[in-house]
Amino acid sequence: MVPFLPMENVWPGARLDLSQVRPKSAVAVGYTRFQSGDIVVPKITPTFEASRSVLIPALPNGVGAGTTELHVVRPGPEIEPRYLLYIFHSHNFLKRGEAEMYGVAGQKRVPDELIRDWPLDLPSIEEQGRIADFLDAETARIDQIAATQRAAKKVLLERRAAVVFCAVTGSSHQDRIPSTLAWVDNLPSNWKAVRLSHVARMGSGHTPSRNKPEWWIDCTIPWITTGEVSQMRSDRLEVITETREKISRIGLANSSAEVHPKGTVVLCRTAASAGYSAVMGRDMATSQDIATWTCGPELDPFFLLWCLRAMRTDLLQRLATGSTHKTIYMPDLQALRIPLPSVDQQRHIVSTIRSSNAAIDSAIDVIDRQLALLFERRQALITSAVTGQIEVTTAQGPTQPSGVST
Repeated sequence: MVPFLPMENVWPGARLDLSQVRPKSAVAVGYTRFQSGDIVVPKITPTFEASRSVLIPALPNGVGAGTTELHVVRPGPEIEPRYLLYIFHSHNFLKRGEAEMYGVAGQKRVPDELIRDWPLDLPSIEEQGRIADFLDAETARIDQIAATQRAAKKVLLERRAAVVFCAVTGSSHQDRIPSTLAWVDNLPSNWKAVRLSHVARMGSGHTPSRNKPEWWIDCTIPWITTGEVSQMRSDRLEVITETREKISRIGLANSSAEVHPKGTVVLCRTAASAGYSAVMGRDMATSQDIATWTCGPELDPFFLLWCLRAMRTDLLQRLATGSTHKTIYMPDLQALRIPLPSVDQQRHIVSTIRSSNAAIDSAIDVIDRQLALLFERRQALITSAVTGQIEVTTAQGPTQPSGVST
């Protein structure tokens, strides 16, 4: 059996996941072979840009296989493998690699010759070992600070989600009754639980035929597709006003698409986009991968938005079907039920959520800036060490980079 290294397991200090093994016959072709002590360098962006090269540890059979999107480098006797790995993490190497990438956006690759022809001005093998030891210690300190920051960010994100869930389910109300909703146990006694289709008109959209070029001329109608999920994924943006694509009036007339009014709530229901939602900031159309609700007088669209975000886990776990291409089907969405306080209460809840989110998001932004500084400091330290700009035998690497708090 041969250990298999998928692309997502390539990162600094990675451990090889030995639970992923395949018969040798299955990896004879179509995969990159490597052995213990090799260094694998990702070919493709953004993994390359994130400095995710890794030194392969001792393997049970001495050999392994991974995705074809890897360069394999085998250090010779005159180079310390850890030192070479740090060269691949240095600013000089990464920036040169980014400059020489080829291919289409999002799929650019680092050419073989970048690594093959990379000039090495090597100190003695003993000095390489000292530099690697120094960097092992100093990067470990930086990585520990970064891990603490990421843990704090995780707690903040969990807190953010909990605030939303508690707000839309009225957790501050003491007088409660059992809930008829699948995703919450109880609700305030003076709230209703209703079928969403009773308080909002449900709809969807369509894609005009791509085989009719004349339907894709003079496109002016904003058209929401799964491509807009990048705007929704963090749950910070509530309103969508711009789309990557537009459709034309003639395309609209010759398809099942329709223009939904400003304030319509949208939910992506397919693939990795499933479960993400937003509110239309202007009149817009959608593709068939989007479900829409145009709210009636009893339902505030932003309250519905935060309900959908609070119940995302339930939507994906209970309603999404399919092994690789998850889909939430329209009949299941038609049966959705939501809590329904008065409209004034709904708007107060939305205001409360926004206020809480603003404070939490501000704290998360601070952490993200600190993580960026830590990454820059880590890379600068590595670059300085492997280019001889600091003397590692006397250097005292800072345990806390300037501008970063714990």
